[in-house]
Amino acid sequence: MSRIGEQTRGATQASVDSPRDSTERTAVPPSPPIDHAAWVRAAVARYERPLIVYAHRLTHDLDRARDVVQETFLKLCLQDRSQIDSHLAEWLFTVCRNQALDVVRKEGRMNTNTLDDTPNPIAAPADPLANPAELLERRDQAQRALDHLETLPPAQREVIRLKFQHGFSYKEISRITGYSISYVGVLVHLGMKTLRARMAVPSG
Repeated sequence: MSRIGEQTRGATQASVDSPRDSTERTAVPPSPPIDHAAWVRAAVARYERPLIVYAHRLTHDLDRARDVVQETFLKLCLQDRSQIDSHLAEWLFTVCRNQALDVVRKEGRMNTNTLDDTPNPIAAPADPLANPAELLERRDQAQRALDHLETLPPAQREVIRLKFQHGFSYKEISRITGYSISYVGVLVHLGMKTLRARMAVPSG
């Protein structure tokens, strides 16, 4: 089990174990349902890796990224499931982003490249029916797209990543980043327009 899983398991277990002493029990808030811990563990299993990738792009430090994600899941342990379950991914990415940018600001490393990123290590599975030449061409195209993506302004890179790699809608991206929905649309449009133009130029 990952370090984050162990930390969140301890936090959720602490929240469901009630003290024996009645005087202490009165000072402890009501325990969440027993399945709350299982819900948090499922969220860790599903979102831990994408969140670490996302936080790493913001902090440029893998250890800091892992700390940020751990803190994100610890905060999840304290949440009311009924209030956020319908938009869990959006909530996690929003909290993770805020935590990561807060770490960067506190360490004085905020600059114009704060939203820089690196190629996503979570690659899509290869199509078993494609022939080797097609697979090589697809990989080459994907790598070229990633190379060109890194040349875009930070905000354009971030919203394109959130939309096409993490599957968020414009409204969800707006809530995660704090940008207006219309501005998110503009950023995606400008970024994709630039990528298409650059991809159309033969690699030399």
